[in-house]
Amino acid sequence: MFRQAASRVLFRSSAAARARPFSTDLAAAESPDETFVEAWRKVIPNIEPPKTPLSFMTPRPATPSSIPSKLTVNFVLPYASELSTKEVDMVIIPASTGQMGVLPGHVATIAELKPGVMSVHEGDKVVKYFVSSGFAFVHSNSYADIIAVEAVPVDQIDPALVQKGLADFTQKLSSASTDLEKAEAQIGVDVHSALNSALTG
Repeated sequence: MFRQAASRVLFRSSAAARARPFSTDLAAAESPDETFVEAWRKVIPNIEPPKTPLSFMTPRPATPSSIPSKLTVNFVLPYASELSTKEVDMVIIPASTGQMGVLPGHVATIAELKPGVMSVHEGDKVVKYFVSSGFAFVHSNSYADIIAVEAVPVDQIDPALVQKGLADFTQKLSSASTDLEKAEAQIGVDVHSALNSALTG
C-alpha cells in the first residue's frame, strides 16, 4: 500500500515538473510593470513613478525553433565587459566538474568556474583567458553569460611572476599555523598552479 501511494505521488510530481516550463522558455516582459505604476499614481499622483528593473531590460531573445550556427557569448568582469553579444563557434570553460565545451543549442546549464583557461573559438581563431572563478549561465536560446571574478588573456601572463607566486604561497602553506592561514595559502597555491598549467599547457 505504501509503495502504491509513493508511486502515485512520484508520478504526479514528475508529471507536474515536466509540464512546468523553464524560465528561459518564458517570454520576457516588454513593458514596465503596469501594476506598480498604477499603484504609485494612486498614492502619489503628482510625482512620476521611479523606473523598475523591467524598464532597463531588453526582451529576452526567443528560443529558436532550429539550432543556430553560432553561440552568442557575454563575458563580463566586475569592472569590464570583455565580450558583449559576441557570436562564436564554441566556448570551453573550466567548470568545477571539469572542462565543459559549449556549442550552439547546448542544454540550459549553470556551472561554477574554477581557476583555469577559458577558450573562445571563432573560426580558426582561438582566444584564451585565464579566469580565477565565477559562474557560467548557458541558456537554451544559444546564449551564454560568463561572469568571472578576475580574468586576463593568457598571453599577458608573466611566467616569472607566476613561478614566484607559486613558490611564495607554497612556503606560506608549509609554515601556516592557523586554519585561516592554511586556507588562504591553499587558494594561492591552487590559483598559481592553474596559472602555471595555463602557460605550459
